[in-house]
Amino acid sequence: MKNSELVTNKTGAVYHLNLHPDEIADTIFLVGDPNRVDMVSAYFDKIEVAKDNRELKTRTGYVGDTRMTVLSTGMGTDNIDIVVTELDELTCFDLEKKKVGDNHRTLNLIRIGTCGALNAEISLNTPVLSHYSIGLDGLLYFYDAPESIFEHELAEQFTQKVQWSTPLPGIYACKASEALEDRFVNNKDFVKGITVTAPGFYGPQGRAIRLPLKYPRMNEKIMGFNYNGYKVSNYEMETSALYGLGQGLGHNTLSICLAIANRSTGEFCSSYKEAMGQLIESVITAMK
Repeated sequence: MKNSELVTNKTGAVYHLNLHPDEIADTIFLVGDPNRVDMVSAYFDKIEVAKDNRELKTRTGYVGDTRMTVLSTGMGTDNIDIVVTELDELTCFDLEKKKVGDNHRTLNLIRIGTCGALNAEISLNTPVLSHYSIGLDGLLYFYDAPESIFEHELAEQFTQKVQWSTPLPGIYACKASEALEDRFVNNKDFVKGITVTAPGFYGPQGRAIRLPLKYPRMNEKIMGFNYNGYKVSNYEMETSALYGLGQGLGHNTLSICLAIANRSTGEFCSSYKEAMGQLIESVITAMK
């Protein structure tokens, strides 16, 4: 591949992540906030890799005999596009020769984040597992992704229900990886539902601060949607891209986010460190 396409830095590491293939584990926890990397890695018994570049902070180490990585992505599906693509480069490319190598590692990519609940029944500090994710960002349509990862019926029903129209981006939908979701099947503290991934925090999630909304009743329509027995559970900004890109590249993906706001009731929780710690511990324990 041309140097302008598969970009590496002076040390031969992938450009944005500043990582080499041997510096990541097969299980990777993705967090938006760089400060949350320290919360996750505090559960590691040993840290062997510590890298920082821009908002992308990486720690790789061991929990018992299990090697794990935690990596901050920053906010938004555009950052997920960079992070997932470069993680995949680390699994299958000879970075020096800029060509695909002989082996391809399959990663477990698990997002541990925060979100805003859209269902009044979801209490603050409740973990929400994204069984499905609906992307409002259109990112996946820039790729010729495998048809098998798309949940077309879900996307079509959602489009009709909320009366989605141009010039808004095209809707796509994907599902969590069954292999990862099964690890949490007995966790009764988690709410499982449909996550809506928005390309922004304010207008795209129906927040009108000064500039008025073009579609002021959008959230009302979204909250009334359900599919195959699953209600729309939450808004956040990364999961649809993680599911689409990650699975399109042959990796396992799952997203579990702590509800720190409820858009239906108007509640917000500014103190969620203890609940986040409990979620992190639960996820690490399940992946050991």
